[in-house]
Amino acid sequence: MKTPPVGDARSLELLINAIVDYAIFMLDIDGAVRTWNTGAARLKGYSGDEIIGKALAVFYTPEDRKKGLPEKALATAAETGRFASEGWRVRKDGSRFWALVVIDAIRDERGKLIGFAKVTRDITERQQAHEELLEGERRYRRLVEAVVDYAIFQLDASGHVATWNPGAQRIKGYAPEEIIGQHFSAFYTPEDLEKEVPKTALAQAAELGRFEAEGWRVRKDETRFWASVVIDRITDETGALIGFAKVTRDLTERKQAQDELKAVQEQLVASQKLEAIGQLSGGIAHDFNNLLMIVLGNLENAERNSRHVGGPNLHRALANAKRGAQRAAALTSRLLAFSRRQALDPKPINLNNFLSGLQEFLQRTIGERVEVQTVGGAGLWQIEADVNHLESAIVNLAINARDAMPNGGKLTVEAANVSADEDYFRANPELAAGQYVVICVSDTGTGMSTEVLNHAFEPFFTTKEPGQGTGLGLSQVYGFVKQSGGNVKIYSEVGEGTSIRMYFPRYHGSAQPAADDAEEPFAEGEAVETILVVEDDADLRTYVSDVLRDLNYRVVSAGSAQAALTILLQENQQVDLLLTDVVMPGINGRELGRRAQQIRPRLKMLYMTGYSRNAVVHQGRLDEGVDLLEKPVTQAKLALKVREMLDRSNP
Repeated sequence: MKTPPVGDARSLELLINAIVDYAIFMLDIDGAVRTWNTGAARLKGYSGDEIIGKALAVFYTPEDRKKGLPEKALATAAETGRFASEGWRVRKDGSRFWALVVIDAIRDERGKLIGFAKVTRDITERQQAHEELLEGERRYRRLVEAVVDYAIFQLDASGHVATWNPGAQRIKGYAPEEIIGQHFSAFYTPEDLEKEVPKTALAQAAELGRFEAEGWRVRKDETRFWASVVIDRITDETGALIGFAKVTRDLTERKQAQDELKAVQEQLVASQKLEAIGQLSGGIAHDFNNLLMIVLGNLENAERNSRHVGGPNLHRALANAKRGAQRAAALTSRLLAFSRRQALDPKPINLNNFLSGLQEFLQRTIGERVEVQTVGGAGLWQIEADVNHLESAIVNLAINARDAMPNGGKLTVEAANVSADEDYFRANPELAAGQYVVICVSDTGTGMSTEVLNHAFEPFFTTKEPGQGTGLGLSQVYGFVKQSGGNVKIYSEVGEGTSIRMYFPRYHGSAQPAADDAEEPFAEGEAVETILVVEDDADLRTYVSDVLRDLNYRVVSAGSAQAALTILLQENQQVDLLLTDVVMPGINGRELGRRAQQIRPRLKMLYMTGYSRNAVVHQGRLDEGVDLLEKPVTQAKLALKVREMLDRSNP
């Protein structure tokens, strides 16, 4: 190696000392510092006098010196001509910096090693930025790896899985080695694959930057779950598409809760609709019963007065008119049943005995083409219900079942104990949690469509031909069971038959045998007894008063409760029985009865109603001590009940 001219050497020294961002200095073959530039002094903190003659190892950390890195660096440079690395170095004050180091071997013209040229640069800021970037990536990876409630993974530009987090494995069931490299369409249902939903999702994400949706997805074990899916586009610095970020969340529980809520809301809407129809039906029935009572009463009078006059045509016309009015009365009674305004007389019922006695009657009613089977059970709980209305409800259902089995079939009436837990209550808010006995009437008939099921309990809804039914059978059953504190459910499929389940609350009291109502002959009163008739309908008031006068009672009438109270306050006015309508404007009949007994404590009360509105009937029961006639009432029933009341001794 030639020695540069003195002028050139001086220029080179000036050049090297002018460089302040690099430490440039020479080492002898043993690694001792021989030269020291301005950049070295600035970078490492030593002046030339302090460092020249010192070993290279002084710049290394204790850890690196312990590993022999200074010696290895010189050996590598001597052997290969160059050593380059990055690492921590130490300044004079003990502080550390990240250094880029290059050591080059210096040889003379004969190739003999005479020392080393060392260049060091402080790249701490760059290293910190790099470390921060790496730490950010590590934090992101730790975050993604820690998330187990979300499937977070990447797709390449063609939709193949590139990464897979533990949340994805938990939700979808695939281990990373099983799914990475597979196309993400593996998570879609066959129906969605047929519609090319995965292709559409990627296309939308690529074009708009994002795709978001909810739908059914498939796990590895082929079970389905309801998923919220977001697919975001990933691009490089130039804006070119390089893949997609996909986030999936399992929302199956939320979906089930929403579906249950929707079903409950639909049930409540249906119940509210039936309640509104019931209110309307009950109001109509009240006024209609008053009219029917007048019509029937006057037809009875006409029949009685025409026994010895008129021809067969007149008698036939009156009989037909009376039958029509009686059918209208039966129709009104069914409307009252649906609107839950009929007066029930519930008694404890042993259902095993009840069903046993019902089988033969049902078989005779619906004919031999349908096999009837009634099934009880050991330990069957008692219920408390009106036995006549219960029997009527089951007969209604049996007749419907027969009509659904024109070619014959099987009808089963069975009872079983049921405990309705909180889950059942959430799904069926009309029925409180508790113990019930369910009476199930099932057939093997044609079944009902969803549309028919949605309207089955509505009054006058029927699928039968005109003239074949009123459409009040199921609505009557519905009203009776609801008024008894229970609930009715229909399960049916077209071609699979129908099952109607009536839930009645369990009765916890002791059984009390119900006395049979004995038929008594028509009785006429004696002229000494006075009846106060209170009815706001003038025509009906006149009719009832005339009937009672024909029975030889003395009648005093009033058009309102206020007028009746005025009569009762007259000390010289004899009244043996108060016969009052229940529903009247102002003071109703029940309140009139309470006030009347305050005035005359021993006065006997008889109520008439076509629609009680809970005045004398509560929770489907007559109030204790209340005697009631339901409109329309025939003259015979009126006479019997009045005579019974007058003959009853006061307590």
